[in-house]
Amino acid sequence: MSANRTVILVDDDPHIRLSAGQTLELEDYQVESCERADKALTLLDPEFAGVVITDINMPGTSGLELLASITAIDPAIPVILITGFGDISMAVSAIRNGAYDFIEKPFSADLLLDVVHRAQEKRALTLENRRLRQELQAQSAPGPRIIGNTLVVQQLRRLVQTVADTPADVLLMGETGTGKDLLARYIHEHSPRREHNFVAINCGGMPESLIESELFGHERGAFTDAKDKRIGKFEHAQGGTLFLDEIESMPISLQIKLLRVLEERAIERLGSNRLIPLDIRIIAATKADLRLQAEAGQFRQDLYYRLNVVRIDIPPLRARAQDIPLLFQHFALLASAQYQREIPPLSAERIHRLISHDWPGNVRELRNLAERYVLLGEACTFDFDNQPITESDSHPGQGLAARVDQFEKMLIQAELARHGGSIKDTLESLQLPRKTLYDKMKKHDLDKNDYKG
Repeated sequence: MSANRTVILVDDDPHIRLSAGQTLELEDYQVESCERADKALTLLDPEFAGVVITDINMPGTSGLELLASITAIDPAIPVILITGFGDISMAVSAIRNGAYDFIEKPFSADLLLDVVHRAQEKRALTLENRRLRQELQAQSAPGPRIIGNTLVVQQLRRLVQTVADTPADVLLMGETGTGKDLLARYIHEHSPRREHNFVAINCGGMPESLIESELFGHERGAFTDAKDKRIGKFEHAQGGTLFLDEIESMPISLQIKLLRVLEERAIERLGSNRLIPLDIRIIAATKADLRLQAEAGQFRQDLYYRLNVVRIDIPPLRARAQDIPLLFQHFALLASAQYQREIPPLSAERIHRLISHDWPGNVRELRNLAERYVLLGEACTFDFDNQPITESDSHPGQGLAARVDQFEKMLIQAELARHGGSIKDTLESLQLPRKTLYDKMKKHDLDKNDYKG
């Protein structure tokens, strides 16, 4: 039970359940009538967005006992007590213990609706403030954010949150530019290892002759140029996270040693026979299909299966097109702060072009465009390699209703972005009533806070 304008009505008197229920339903409340308190409790959780009305004197569990149980679930759920004449002092005492209000029998329809309306507004405000605090904590947390509201991003966020605080090694798979390095940092910063080092190494970015020394370190005199002892990346990441990017580029000979480290959690520096225990988490990333590479003999199969305990697939930008305006606004805000430039208004036509583009460079390409747009303003072209965007390219397989919905969403996104999330300015520019704007934002899953600077 989490729908807005929901009322759980608890009373053993069927006449009160019928009359009060009809009064509320005529005002578009969704009413769940319960004869017993224990049934009402099964409908409640901390996300419940409605109001509870309960009689005080009932057989079995009383209204006051129900109030105590609801307070244990969430003390901010509004509970309105129905009282008889002799129960008023009891009801006043209950308000001190967390009840929202009480109404005395017999009560008028207007009184009932007034109390429920105020309680519903308070609950909505409580949940909104709670959500804003959670969003603020997420935005102010160290490291990058996972930005987006599409289903694939919500699934990605849930998976990452599930594994972040575990010790499990992780394999990230995604195309170039999808943000594998940022996601690795996000996992580290949201794990118990956040106070220790995050050490990144690109396996394809250094000569094969150096990578072993970089990873394992060496003792003085281990080879010709080893004039001093060197601590390798594994040791430097002690207690923290080691990120191995482009793991598919690691030489086969070194893959054998990496497998041993993963299994034994210990290393030997080059030129040493002493085992050094490790307490690290390894996050590996690849743009290649390691399973296919393993089948082709280009990557060790046993290492692939060892790394593939927790696999996170990062969707390409084209698979989350509805997130593009939000991501663009985020990158534009960062560029605006960096270059001390205002962000030019983003027209619906430009948003249309952003969503229609295929984004072969993924998020990295989008970020570059956002920076260029902040620097160049209207002179920045959105033509993407001078390829014109046709109507058939923009809405493949979509009917008229879907196209209208998409364009409506783009217009609202553009105005929210232009006005920094201000509802007042957005509804004025779109010439919409406040309720209509809120309904359309809910329909398109738009949040004003995503567009605030």
